[in-house]
Amino acid sequence: MTQPRVLIAEDDPELGCVLQRGLAEEGFAPDLAATGAELLARADSDPPDLLVVDIGLPDADGRDLCQALRARGIQAPVLFLTARDALPDRLSGFDAGGDDYVTKPFAFAEVVARLQALARRTGAEGVIEAAGLRLDPITHAVSCSSNSTPLTPTEFRLLARLLARSGETVRRRDLIRAGWPHGAIVHENTLDAYVARLRRKLRALEGAPPITTVHGVGYALQ
Repeated sequence: MTQPRVLIAEDDPELGCVLQRGLAEEGFAPDLAATGAELLARADSDPPDLLVVDIGLPDADGRDLCQALRARGIQAPVLFLTARDALPDRLSGFDAGGDDYVTKPFAFAEVVARLQALARRTGAEGVIEAAGLRLDPITHAVSCSSNSTPLTPTEFRLLARLLARSGETVRRRDLIRAGWPHGAIVHENTLDAYVARLRRKLRALEGAPPITTVHGVGYALQ
């Protein structure tokens, strides 16, 4: 089995070495970057399967780096490392395109478990076609007719669940289970923010069906 390639952005040399050595022992193929500029350069030259990004890098905010990666078409899942556990910080991380986060100080086993969950979910779905949409796990994109738009891994998983039950209402808790690893702290506003992003992307595809809100229950792709 191919080892998942993990690019780590961490400016603390000791912590970076611990993560790199530990992830290698757990079956990953880790690489280490000490700055945001180094992360972008390495991701451009050899896109990884997973990213571990410290929000507090010396030359950039990890959330800004995540947005830059998404703008460059790099859709690998991003696990944030952060000392900030306030709700606005968590929401801004998800809104920037992140997929999960671990709060410092953390147990290394938790980082491994979350990365393994992200790795299992990424690319695990087959091509799904419903409601005029085609969801492709290879390109991580959704298409309608001849137009397509890229999705982040979390957006992909949420839309996959909605497409799998096209025309039905999918409960909020089911979407949260589909979109995030078990045990992740996901607030109501986080799910709503992701659905809003999916709506914007679908509106850009001519002929794509809308995501409707079923108040007090969940969402439906009609």
